[in-house]
Amino acid sequence: MRRILAISFLTLRAAFRFRVVLVMTLLLIGGVVILPLIIKDDGTARGFTQIILTYTLALTTTLLGFATLWLSCGILAREIEEAQMQMVVVKPIGRWQIWLGKWLGILMLNALMLAIAGAAIYATMQVRARKLTAKEQTILHEEIFVARKVAREQVPDYEDMAAHVVRERLREGPPPEGLSVNALQTIIREQLKARDQLVPPNQRRVWEIYVGDPAELRGKSMTIRTRFDPPVPDMNERFMIFWEFGDLATKNQFKTNFVMPAEAWVEFPIPANLVNDKGELHIRFDNLTEKALLFPDDGMQVMYRIGGFGGNFVRGLAIVFCWLALLAALGLTGASFLSFPVAAFCTIGVLILSMSTGTLRQIVEEKGIIAVDPNTGRVEETTAVNQLAVPVAKGLLTTFNLARSFSPIDDLSSGRAITWGQLSQAFLQICVLLSGFLAVIGIAIFTRRELATAQK
Repeated sequence: MRRILAISFLTLRAAFRFRVVLVMTLLLIGGVVILPLIIKDDGTARGFTQIILTYTLALTTTLLGFATLWLSCGILAREIEEAQMQMVVVKPIGRWQIWLGKWLGILMLNALMLAIAGAAIYATMQVRARKLTAKEQTILHEEIFVARKVAREQVPDYEDMAAHVVRERLREGPPPEGLSVNALQTIIREQLKARDQLVPPNQRRVWEIYVGDPAELRGKSMTIRTRFDPPVPDMNERFMIFWEFGDLATKNQFKTNFVMPAEAWVEFPIPANLVNDKGELHIRFDNLTEKALLFPDDGMQVMYRIGGFGGNFVRGLAIVFCWLALLAALGLTGASFLSFPVAAFCTIGVLILSMSTGTLRQIVEEKGIIAVDPNTGRVEETTAVNQLAVPVAKGLLTTFNLARSFSPIDDLSSGRAITWGQLSQAFLQICVLLSGFLAVIGIAIFTRRELATAQK
């Protein structure tokens, strides 16, 4: 461990000689300190959160992520190309110790920069919050400066349901002309989702959401966070909404109605003790408008307070740190067998690919790359391409979702709790599983590489 730490501190010293690190440091200071002082919010709690928390934390993650990739690629590849690494490997130290030492050194730098940026963001939020009106400060402390647990309705597996319906239909005969089996399953899946999510005019939608242990929830007020979409998108459209909360079998119910915009999240409080003996909250929505309204899978959320903002903010930064650890492992793995420019280009390409999960998800849902003949309108299946594209897209999507399934910035900006369980899961999936896998590949390649062949 002493040898690994020696390499780590040498890496930390060498990092400050990279111009990109100094440039990113200046941009980071400007982004989290100077920019919030220049850009003024609209005086509301939401505008305050968008400027002070969401923008600055997203900018911090972007800048540190780019600097981490660039540094991890350059700090190993350049030492190999400039024959500095040859002077190190002849000493009594294993190449795996060198690799891990450089990874740990980059993590030390990221921890230092992230701690400074996080402290600046937190202090700026506390100072700027005092300038809000008393009403907006109340909203801020009830909706943002808080850690609230979120309960949602359990979403069924529409893919399996659609596959079952397709199998039953194929027993009666082939699919309609012009439709492949995969396209038919996609259509049925969307129909099943619309059946559960769409509320036609003059119809009622009921949610039965398990919130938690009734004994622990006794006396706790709750907040409903919801949104819906109209058939035709229109951000300026408003609807009169009617809600009922509580079990129909009891008299412990709460009713309310108000005007609600479409395509926007709305939060409103409900009284305590509306949860039944099973820990479920029954919610009833009556659509008395002339249009059908669609609630997405996460369109109905029940939230209640379980902690404060400070600990939640620290846990959010810890998840961001896990992302940076993965980027450092990715950069070092690329630099283990590639030159600095090629390693930087390839790792950035992998990063861009990880952001294209929408395309990958579409390939998986449609069971391949489906092309339509413009002359006949029929679906042309590229069987060979589909057989390769679907498993590759599914594997990439599963891998990327291990890291992308956490959204600390969104959670912090909406006051949702980032629990220790989520942080532990993020550490295991991102730092142990993904980073460990990359570390094994990078160390194996670096150990077997002939360093002299890479000398310029």
